[in-house]
Amino acid sequence: MKKLDLTKHTQEDLNKLVAQKREELRALRFAVAGSKNRNVKLARVLRKEIARALTRLSLNARTPKV
Repeated sequence: MKKLDLTKHTQEDLNKLVAQKREELRALRFAVAGSKNRNVKLARVLRKEIARALTRLSLNARTPKV
């Protein structure tokens, strides 16, 4: 999976991405509880992507707009 380039995304895009990744993580957790999962690292990858997007959102909020 390629690393996302979050610097070019807008605030709305980042919020949508966070919501989408959280939904994927929630669905993965339910799938793991029901049966054996093949990709055990996917939950870790999703959590890291959520953290990266949230970090970029906070950086965008802190930087002054010129």
